[in-house]
Amino acid sequence: MMLRARLKPTGLPLREVNIWEDPDAAARVRAVADGNETVPTVFIGEHAMVNPTANRVMAAVRDHAPHLLPTRERSARWRRFFPQLR
Repeated sequence: MMLRARLKPTGLPLREVNIWEDPDAAARVRAVADGNETVPTVFIGEHAMVNPTANRVMAAVRDHAPHLLPTRERSARWRRFFPQLR
């Protein structure tokens, strides 16, 4: 919940999946989390992060999916939350 709250103001598109209701999603998480069903596990394309900080997620978006970064209209708000990633 903390990660969601930290990422929501950024304007990034977020998709949440309940791995206990989706066996395929649970298997995907186990494949990258040493067999564990650790949440949150975040996927940005094929890049996976187990229990990441919001800063790590934002850095991964910049590296792996820059097209998902907020538009210029929202950039001031984004920088307010993540000034180190300017």
